[in-house]
Amino acid sequence: MTKTSTQRKLGSEILLEGILHHGENTLFGYPGGSVIPLYETLRKYPEIRHILVRHEQGAAFAANGYARVNRKAGICLATSGPGATNLLTGVADAYMDSIPMIVITGQVFSSLLGTDAFQEVDTLGIFLPIVKHSYAVTSAKELAQVISEAFHLANTGRPGPVHIDITKDALLEEVDFSGYPEVNIPGYNPTLSAHIKQLEKVTKVIQEATRPVAIIGQGAHISHAEKEVQEFIEKTGIPCVETLLGLSTIPHNHPQNLGMLGMHGTVPANYAVHNADLIISLGSRFDDRITGKLSEFTRIAKFIHFDIDPAEIEKNVKEILVPVVGDLKLSLKNTLPLLKKTEFSQWKKQIDTWKERYSMEKVREINKTKAGDKMRACQVIKILHEETEGNAIVVPDVGQNQMWTAQEYKSNIPNSLLFSGGLGAMGCSLPTAIGAKIAQPEREVWSISGDGGFQMNMQEMMTIIQEGLDINIAVLNNNYLGMVRQWQELFEGGYSYVDMQNPDFIKLAEAYGIPSFQVRTEEEARSIIQQCRSIKGPTFIEFVIGKEENVFPMVPQAKSLGDTQITE
Repeated sequence: MTKTSTQRKLGSEILLEGILHHGENTLFGYPGGSVIPLYETLRKYPEIRHILVRHEQGAAFAANGYARVNRKAGICLATSGPGATNLLTGVADAYMDSIPMIVITGQVFSSLLGTDAFQEVDTLGIFLPIVKHSYAVTSAKELAQVISEAFHLANTGRPGPVHIDITKDALLEEVDFSGYPEVNIPGYNPTLSAHIKQLEKVTKVIQEATRPVAIIGQGAHISHAEKEVQEFIEKTGIPCVETLLGLSTIPHNHPQNLGMLGMHGTVPANYAVHNADLIISLGSRFDDRITGKLSEFTRIAKFIHFDIDPAEIEKNVKEILVPVVGDLKLSLKNTLPLLKKTEFSQWKKQIDTWKERYSMEKVREINKTKAGDKMRACQVIKILHEETEGNAIVVPDVGQNQMWTAQEYKSNIPNSLLFSGGLGAMGCSLPTAIGAKIAQPEREVWSISGDGGFQMNMQEMMTIIQEGLDINIAVLNNNYLGMVRQWQELFEGGYSYVDMQNPDFIKLAEAYGIPSFQVRTEEEARSIIQQCRSIKGPTFIEFVIGKEENVFPMVPQAKSLGDTQITE
């Protein structure tokens, strides 16, 4: 127990001081009736920065982006009822991508619980499936313990969001307070150190392989294991691929890095995994977007699976030869001294053939006619990469813009590409970029959206203005819900409700007070990107792109990685 002399404190004071006690000072929130007492107390704590978003979903995504960059819990706050339910999408996104968050919701007076009171919903029940744990607090006496446990749960083991629902009377209640307790949660004891016998098996199986591939996932970023992953790759000589969330773990130009794996991954990455006799997962959960048809994915390979969460072992791939449960960074540190380098010369020769035959440059050239006479989106992202030299934090939305960014923006700094991976939530980009910029204000930040996703949370441009944030906003406008249109074109034979009639984005951004530019050619794109990078404050660029440009390579749904298509 961390003790101080006993004092009388309001529940709202215990909550806010608990946030500071656990090393945080930033809240993303939106006030409402049930949390008015908390906002009244907040005025007494100028050291806490409150970001007033324009929609509660923006608060959840901003806290999400803050946490992704800082790699520790972001905090969002909303009132009861619709305020709480509006947080759900951003919280679900954090849960699926293992992002630590503290989600605070107000609740009606405890005497009204269960009466269908104004703005009462079963918040605990609603959040329970998409958080690591959910607390219902009806007395200020519970808050010190709950806050300590919430931060511990969110940041340890496999990270994730933790929800605290607090009744209005608990915030108003004054109680004796003597500090925040040490945390001891029976039954919660994440395994950090993998068993040495399993690590010895890893080295033995690698030595027996002839066509090994390592899959690098989000766990590499979560555990801060980028250095150890690279050492593992280099010491073994094993080629590697990265999942969408694993991108930027290994330098993009590393000779052993074959690029992104999966539905829109590179052909060499997909073919290598499809033909491997040993697949080593380093913090990846074998999501369907990287496996393709699972029976084909598992047809010839043996599997080694490093993961901190034992629930992921044999969840999708059912026969894991060597499971390694533990923190990835620590597991690899203990594995490295046991490893020997192997040449795998025939395997690398085959991979080099695929790299030459199916380079992304050749894939782009094959598919360039689809954009017609309009600017190509893939080239816009390529130009952005060149101008920023791969050093910006880039936050794409979901859809074609996300895949073009994943393919073309080669980040030089680990953990600088922030994707909504498991949930694939449109509207995430702008508020997530806000959180990222607040977490690392010295970094250059770009939000990239399609015209559809941008309109889901475009109101957060006012949050950017109010907070004085230097965020560059790029909208790739093809007047379509582009990824849905691509699927309809390729697999349905016609379009259905994907044609977007859009507002004048330039006038819209200018109405928010943001310098705005429309770009129609690659030459203009480079010039305007350069200009926006020199402007102090936010900027907005609308890139008018070809309406029917598609994202390739592509693995059709229910097909194998070996069925990767490079054109229609």
